[in-house]
Amino acid sequence: MIVEIDKKSGFCFGVVKAIAKAENELTDSETLYCLGDIVHNGEEVNRLANQGMVTISREEFFTMHKCRVLIRAHGEPPETYEYARQNDIELVDATCPIVLQLQNKIRASFELQQQQNGQVVIFGKPGHAEVIGLNGQTGNQALIISSLDEVDKIDFTRPISLYSQTTKPLNEFRMLAELVKLRAADNVPIEIRDTVCRQVSNRGPHLQEFAKRHDVIIFVAGRKSSNGQALFGEVSAINPNSHFVASPIDLDTNWFRDANSVGICGATSTPMWLMEKVAEAIQKAT
Repeated sequence: MIVEIDKKSGFCFGVVKAIAKAENELTDSETLYCLGDIVHNGEEVNRLANQGMVTISREEFFTMHKCRVLIRAHGEPPETYEYARQNDIELVDATCPIVLQLQNKIRASFELQQQQNGQVVIFGKPGHAEVIGLNGQTGNQALIISSLDEVDKIDFTRPISLYSQTTKPLNEFRMLAELVKLRAADNVPIEIRDTVCRQVSNRGPHLQEFAKRHDVIIFVAGRKSSNGQALFGEVSAINPNSHFVASPIDLDTNWFRDANSVGICGATSTPMWLMEKVAEAIQKAT
């Protein structure tokens, strides 16, 4: 039986950068705090915890003093940096460059919209770490839209700046953008910024082609990964013999009966080493 790992799966470059920073810092220090899970993958979080990284919540962060804290790829709002400055906290900033650029754009748009009684609209998941950081650039005054069903929250008589969380589906953002243009009152200024990360959005079409080539697909991702759930949905729509696993212990040998080939793929938050462990477990079991 052929077992193939999709070489284009795994960490996006923003996560690669954050993991590399964490590992580099851990070689020089026994303890490094990380504000939230460095990546939505429990296996990778545990691996770094074994090297000395301690994951903390936002609530815990705002009680700390004189320590070193890593900001993950999702980014953080301005109050995080201000608290660190006031409390002698050294920040190791691993914000993804694409997210950092987006934060800057949203901050500039918000300043403009304040002058013309406009609004910044972010297409994203409320409470998501990246969205918290983006909304923070507006003093938490942006309008967060999580789906097309919420479009009525927008005031179409006022100027609009529309952005997207980097990991939202590109097709959904484009539909929202068209709806905003259609609904906006005449002569109302509209600024539409397609800020969906192509490293993320291009994964779907690629994985659909990958899923066609194999009898069985094993999709590896953390249970908390929104990107993992979305990509698994695209894969399983093409290949019904697709299975979601968080680690090798989730594998069921019955899945591979009569299979000539197995494809292993994952989310942008899935480490390659974990997909390799899953491949080894499959080969041993079959």
